[in-house]
Amino acid sequence: MGAQDERDDKAVRRFVEHFAMIFSDLGFPRMPARVLGALMAADEPGLPAGEIGERLGVSAAAISGAVRYLMQIGFVVREPVPGSRRDVYRMPDGTWYTASIHGRPYQKVAGVVREGVLAVGGEGSPAGDRLADARDFFLFIQDEMDGLLERWEHRRATAQPPSWSRGPLDIDR
Repeated sequence: MGAQDERDDKAVRRFVEHFAMIFSDLGFPRMPARVLGALMAADEPGLPAGEIGERLGVSAAAISGAVRYLMQIGFVVREPVPGSRRDVYRMPDGTWYTASIHGRPYQKVAGVVREGVLAVGGEGSPAGDRLADARDFFLFIQDEMDGLLERWEHRRATAQPPSWSRGPLDIDR
């Protein structure tokens, strides 16, 4: 029995909706999260917008806005179908780790917080110290993310599966 025979479409739909709900709880827009979940769960390397819409039971307009958003943040790319006027949408290789540090987000936040430190007269006041602490925290997080990316790229290049991928993952702890 192959993987195709074992696929449970009802369970896949539940996964996509649960994935979207969790991402939505984290501040990600719900429809782009649903599209992302559908693309992740697809056996095909990419899907046309109409197929994504059918799988999710939503309009073409909803898909259009969602894929536009996902393309802007680097989670999805659009590719033409040779010999057709249609395009397919797919997740590029390395989507998760590339998108997680795309544009050095924590450094950008630290830069804005640095403006706040200056706006309140610098460090030394309660507000200035609080803002400086936040700035330093975001710079620390950015440095750590850069290091994590380097370690992840090394692990992928050497094909070392992470230790937690070898067994069940207890996410409720």
